[in-house]
This record gives sequence, structure tokens and C-alpha cells, in this order.
Amino acid sequence: MSFSFPKKEKLKSKKLIEQLFAEGIGVTNYPIKLVYLKTSFEDDSKYKVGVTASKRNFKSAVKRNRIKRLMRESYRLNKHLIFNNIEGNFAFMFLYLGKEMPSQSKITDAMIPLMRKFIDEIAKASK
Repeated sequence: MSFSFPKKEKLKSKKLIEQLFAEGIGVTNYPIKLVYLKTSFEDDSKYKVGVTASKRNFKSAVKRNRIKRLMRESYRLNKHLIFNNIEGNFAFMFLYLGKEMPSQSKITDAMIPLMRKFIDEIAKASK
């Protein structure tokens, strides 16, 4: 498993994002929420991932972009937790819910248990 985050793994389809928020299932580990949806893609990718930070909580675009960069990096380094443990095609959206600027360690400390919660949810649903 490579630690890259290629273009084909990025969630960019407006239609799919709208469907994700309308029909997706959420898992939260404060300050990050994961919304996921089992779906299929036209290309050969198994997963598509998006990240977001609220404009309501962070007025400055610089701060929002920094948070999104931190979340993408944390996902990139820990995506093996998801890929090695589940089957199927999924769309993911990671939302930052906190109101203060996080550090990389704080994001990572929230991301790993969140991914484990997601794996448990999928295991429960498939039984």
C-alpha cells in the first residue's frame, strides 16, 4: 500500500457530494466527523475522499486551507487502516467540527480512532 493521495482518490463530483450529504452515514470522533456512502464509480478507484472545514468557524481562508491540508495528510498516512480492512467502494467526506486551530498531532489523534469506528460500523452492517 502506497502512502500517496492521487487525483483519482479525490472526491470532486458535485452530484456525488450532494448524494453523500443527503444519504450518507456519519461517524464522529470530535473534532472530526466522517460521512460515508457505499457507492460505485465510473473509473477504477475504490475510494474517493474529500475534506472540509466550516467557513462559520474559520472566517480566514488561510486557516481553512491549513486545516484541510492537515486532515488530508493525516488521512494519507493512515488510509491503510481502512483499505486493508474493508471491501467495496466508498465515498468519504471528513469534516472538521472544532472551533480552534488544531495541530497535526491533534488531527491524527482524532483521525485514527475515527477510522477504527468506521471499520466497526461497516463490520456491524455487513453481519
